[in-house]
Amino acid sequence: MRIYVDFDDCICETARAFTGIVERMFGITVPYEKVRFFNLKDSFGLTDREYEQLMIEGHRPEVLWSFEETPGASKVLNELIDMGHEVDVITGRPFSSYEDSRKWLDEHGLNRIKLYCLDKYDRNKTFVKSEYNLSLDDYYRMKFDYAIEDSPLAFRFFEHMPELKVMIFDRPWNRDCEITNCNYMHCPDWEFIKSKI
Repeated sequence: MRIYVDFDDCICETARAFTGIVERMFGITVPYEKVRFFNLKDSFGLTDREYEQLMIEGHRPEVLWSFEETPGASKVLNELIDMGHEVDVITGRPFSSYEDSRKWLDEHGLNRIKLYCLDKYDRNKTFVKSEYNLSLDDYYRMKFDYAIEDSPLAFRFFEHMPELKVMIFDRPWNRDCEITNCNYMHCPDWEFIKSKI
């Protein structure tokens, strides 16, 4: 089986880290459980300029390296690989953060996983040609059996794979999303995901 895994808020605790960054930078306090939108600009009530500053700060190497691992992520992903599954991380992070993201994965024991950047949210201004920076055409040629994703905004990237089983990693911003496809299921943690795969 081939498994698509999102990076932020599936493998690492990005939104939790960003609540602290926003408080430090702008004095805005939003508890993690109150982060209701995947779009952090909306969740934190930021101006365009503040949001841009937040994204710059949040993608600095030392900040990316500091993100905590989601409990059980590396253990379960390595067990899945040991069972013969192929695991690819498809992140919406900009390609400029590829090397730092790769370093985070390697330091968390996930060196056997391929990492690809895909501009899921139309944030990248320019496209850099690379084996690991996917255009939409590149991505749509890929096929997966399972996808582990937290963002309802990313579900549109699964429409070309009608048989895909989508594991929605439980986060405050996806608990109210309406599921009309029987191939989608909410998953509380990595052990539950492993049991379903």
